[in-house]
Amino acid sequence: MLVGGGGQPARAVGAGAAGGRPLIITEDPLLLDDLLRLCAAAGAEPHVRHAVPGQSGTGGVGGAEEVRGGVGWESAPLVLVGDDAARRVRGAPRRDGVFLVGRELDDPLVWQRAVEIGAEEVLRLPDAESRLVDRIADVVEGAGKPALAVGVIGGSGGAGASTLACALAIRAARAGERTILIDGDPLGGGMDVLLGGEGAEGLRWPDFAGSRGRVGAGALEESLPELHALRVLSWDRGERVVVPPAAMRSVLAAARRRGGVVVVDLPRRVDEAVAEVLAQLDLVLMVVPGELRSVAAAGRVAAGVRMVARDVRVVVRGRCPGGLDAETVAGLLGVPLAGELPVELGLPGRVAEGEPPGAQRRGALARFCDGFWQRALGAAPGVPA
Repeated sequence: MLVGGGGQPARAVGAGAAGGRPLIITEDPLLLDDLLRLCAAAGAEPHVRHAVPGQSGTGGVGGAEEVRGGVGWESAPLVLVGDDAARRVRGAPRRDGVFLVGRELDDPLVWQRAVEIGAEEVLRLPDAESRLVDRIADVVEGAGKPALAVGVIGGSGGAGASTLACALAIRAARAGERTILIDGDPLGGGMDVLLGGEGAEGLRWPDFAGSRGRVGAGALEESLPELHALRVLSWDRGERVVVPPAAMRSVLAAARRRGGVVVVDLPRRVDEAVAEVLAQLDLVLMVVPGELRSVAAAGRVAAGVRMVARDVRVVVRGRCPGGLDAETVAGLLGVPLAGELPVELGLPGRVAEGEPPGAQRRGALARFCDGFWQRALGAAPGVPA
């Protein structure tokens, strides 16, 4: 679903997909209703097995027996066992992805039953509903390694952060990476405009302002405008300039869930919503022109960003006549140097004519971005060389 955990569903994602349907084993009608509701919130259509009293061992639920639809204990991607049915599946083969679920789990023997069936966790409803929805949705969406998430922020006004963010996304997409570009700055004019796609069909930030709980990764990606082989989440031309922190957190988490690359263009202020974004980023690139006034401004920006972000590095853009070199800028800021970005002649004119930044393969901006991705994607997330 596009919005789970209390929001209005936009559409189901992956329901009924091969290999994406969890197995529920319980005879408790109230617990079954809860589990069916949580599966629906995660966009999953489960198989249901009513355990039969007296069944156990390899001849029962835990054996090679297949339930309707061809999914059984061993073939289901996720198995949710009601506490009422735990004793009857003790003979099941050990496997990953088994959860013991109940509404009243104060019985101290519940942990013994969990060990007997090889459960990964014991989940008590309603406390663990959010956790369970996440696990079910991971199965539906085939969650794997999360995307490398890179934020770009200007150390001073007019530093060129949006231009770099756009170019990074363009180069990643042209290198074959699944790429989502997120416009985190409501006052920046719109990344869709920079990409020449302000009229493209798709959802914008205001459409997600009411999102609560988990946002479906597949539905998010399919709902966004596709421009230059990447997906873009930008702002519309309306009056809304604020997205609640919870919506920011949910949307960025969904964008990361399918892997690839996520690039976020960040505003220079660090409010609660921006802090939610910074906490999920692997790396923040701060763009700073090589002159003293810009470095002074960047010092204040860096102080705020470093309170939340795990890894902040500086990109020094150009060198003014008599200005500071890249190593000096990084030293003054006390931030590691990510690289020096030369000024690309003719870029503003080409952008004004509709060519997105980074489109010129031999341009200085594209070369910088290609080199960055070669290093970043070859290293552990958050530790680009």
